[in-house]
Amino acid sequence: MPLTVATWNVNSVRKRLDQVARFARETAIDVLCLQETKVINDLFPVDALTEAGFPYQAIAGMKGYNGVAILSRRPLTEVRVEPWCGRDDCRHIHAQVETGTGPVEVHSLYVPAGGDDPDAEANPKFAHKLAFLDELAPFLAGRAASDIPVVLTGDLNIAPLETDVWSHERLKRVITHTPVERDRLKAMMAGEGAGWTDALRRFVPPDEKVFTWWSYRAADWRAADKGRRLDHIWVNGALAPMLSFAAVHDEVRDWTEPSDHAPVRAVFEVP
Repeated sequence: MPLTVATWNVNSVRKRLDQVARFARETAIDVLCLQETKVINDLFPVDALTEAGFPYQAIAGMKGYNGVAILSRRPLTEVRVEPWCGRDDCRHIHAQVETGTGPVEVHSLYVPAGGDDPDAEANPKFAHKLAFLDELAPFLAGRAASDIPVVLTGDLNIAPLETDVWSHERLKRVITHTPVERDRLKAMMAGEGAGWTDALRRFVPPDEKVFTWWSYRAADWRAADKGRRLDHIWVNGALAPMLSFAAVHDEVRDWTEPSDHAPVRAVFEVP
């Protein structure tokens, strides 16, 4: 039976409750991973999201920024929050989703943006981003090699390929597309053994541009199309053979008061 997993930097879950419900309704999602929920756990809209079809919820939130969640139509077990770099800043939550034939481990991850200056010595935010990636790397290598099917989703705040940005030449010295970030992400994807599979790039050729984020600054984001692919779905070797579809839902970026990110969805044919 198919298992549909999506990831979305929602940029405030309370502000976009109607959009979450609409997206779930129109795409029949089983599991929706959110980033930038921007709400403490006590104020998370549990009831509204249960009514939207997600009675099982794993949440890690804080006031005003960050925050991750996993919303599911199926039971969640083994919920854990990872405090990278010694900070409880609500950037990584994972859980196991019951499928009836065994669990699938699902991760919702929000990598730090890194500020504006791509100089780690001058910019503490960029230094933290690189340290975050370095600390995360061995953990992800272990999950890549796991016998349990694992799907990693989230806003990784890195566009690794030249075709993941509107202009490689214009952005190669801009944070999210600098060589040091891209190299770290590619090294993490290599993992151990078979490493990770980039779900979207299984269906969109690497030489074809594809984006998931467009700045609010453009009056007509679609006409300008100055996007970046910051939102990802990766699958480990145990899950990769089950991957049957992946796509960006950029139509969501046209909805009223949208997030600046569009959701990414993947479908798995679970035995």
